[in-house]
Amino acid sequence: MTDVKSDKTASGWSRRDVLKGASVGAVGAATPMFFTKNAWAEEAIGNYPVKGSEVVFGFNVPQTGAYADEGADELRAYKLAVKHLNGGGGMLDTLKPSKLTGNGVLGKKVTYVTGDTQTNADASRTSARRMIERDKVIMVTGGSSSGIAIAQQYLCHELGIIFMCGLTHSNDTTGKDKRRYGFRHFFNAHMTGKALAPVLSNEYGSDRRAFHLTADYNWGHTQQQSMQQFTEAEGWSTAGNILTPLKTTDFSQYLAQVMNSDADVLVLNHYGANMVNSLTNAVNFGMRDMQKNGKNLEIVVPLYSRLMAAGAGSANIDGVLGTSGWNWSLQDDGSKAFVDSFVAEYGFPPSQAAHTCYVQTLLYANACEMAGTFYPPAVIKALEDFEFTGAGNGSTLYRGADHQCIKSMLVMQGNSPSARTSDFDYLKVVQEVDRETANYDPSIFPGELGPYKPA
Repeated sequence: MTDVKSDKTASGWSRRDVLKGASVGAVGAATPMFFTKNAWAEEAIGNYPVKGSEVVFGFNVPQTGAYADEGADELRAYKLAVKHLNGGGGMLDTLKPSKLTGNGVLGKKVTYVTGDTQTNADASRTSARRMIERDKVIMVTGGSSSGIAIAQQYLCHELGIIFMCGLTHSNDTTGKDKRRYGFRHFFNAHMTGKALAPVLSNEYGSDRRAFHLTADYNWGHTQQQSMQQFTEAEGWSTAGNILTPLKTTDFSQYLAQVMNSDADVLVLNHYGANMVNSLTNAVNFGMRDMQKNGKNLEIVVPLYSRLMAAGAGSANIDGVLGTSGWNWSLQDDGSKAFVDSFVAEYGFPPSQAAHTCYVQTLLYANACEMAGTFYPPAVIKALEDFEFTGAGNGSTLYRGADHQCIKSMLVMQGNSPSARTSDFDYLKVVQEVDRETANYDPSIFPGELGPYKPA
C-alpha cells in the first residue's frame, strides 16, 4: 500500500491532509470515498469503528516464567491507568499537552482484558490474537521480553491494532523490527551502552578486559553488542561472550569459564530472574573478592530494575553499576504523582516496568483524544513526533522516524545495606543522562515502519 504521507486521493487531497483533518479518513484509489459533513469517512480497520459505550484495552504480560515479577507490576500499573482514565488522578494532572479529563476516552468508559505471554513468542501471539478477535480490544500493550514484544508488534501491525510496547530494551524493537503500529516508550540497549560506558571507564579505568554472559535471545544479543561497542570505544577489550539459555537457573558452568579467563570485568546481560541467579552465583563463587590483572574483578548489570535488585539482595548488588529508564525516587511532578497514587493503591512504590506501562496507556488514550477518533491511522499520526512533559524523564519526544521515545535515563548503582533508607531503596541514582546525550540517529539501524494500514 502507498505511504499515507504521499498518496493523493482522486480529489487531489494528500493522505497527510486527510489524516490531519478534523475527521480523519483512510482513502485510496481502490477505496470508495464519500463526504459526510465535509469530512472523509473512516474505513473499518482492526476493531474500528468502536461500538457501544465502552472501549477495551488488552494487557498482555508475563504472569508466569522468568519475568513474572515484572509482569505483575506491569499489570498493577495498567489497572491503575484505567482507574485514572475513568476517574482522574495520577499523571492526568501533570501530562502536558493533554486532553484527558478522567471521563474515559472520547466519552467511552475504558475496560480491559488480560493475558499471559508466558515469556514465549507463540503464547504471546495466541493471547494477543484472542484479545483482538474475541474481546475486540482497540489497543494491545505489555511484555517484559523484547522477543515477545516484537512478536506481538508484528501481529498487531498485520491486524490493524496499535501495540504500545511494555518493557522491551532490544535495539531491534524500534530498529530492524520496527512497525508502524508499534510504539516504544522504554529506552534501548544502544542508549544503555552510550550512557553507561563513560561512567564505567571513569569508575574502573580504561584498561579493562570484559567477559559477557548474555541471555540467548533478541534483547541479550543487542545488549551485548551495544555494551561491547561502547566499552571498546572507551579503551576496553573483550575477552569473550557466552550465550545462556533463558530458562537457565544455575550459571556455574558459565562463570567457571569467566574465572579461567583473563577478564577483570564480568558483564551480566541478563534480566529478571536470570540476573538474580547469575549475580547470586557469581557472588557465591567469590568473584567479587577476586583480583585479575592486578585489579579488583568488577561486575556490571547493564539493565537494572528495583525488582531485580531486591531479588538479588543489597549485599550482592552493593556498588554494582547499570542503567534504568526511571526510578521511583525521582522528584519531578509527574513521577511524584504516579508514585503517590501507586503507593496509595498497592502499598509500595512502582518499578520502571510499571512506570513505562502506565505512561504508554495514558499516551495512547491521549492520542485518541487529540485525534478525535479511535481510527488507528489517525491515532498513529497523533503519536508520531509528539513531544510531552509531566510523565517523568523530563521533556520527551515520541520520534516519528522509528517510534522510539527519546528521553533522559539513569545510571544506577546498588546501594549498600547500611546506606538504605527504606525497604525499597536498593538502587541510587549516580547520573541522570539528559535526552540529547541519550539521543542517536535512527538511521544507524535498518528496518522500515511500513504503511499506516496493512496492505
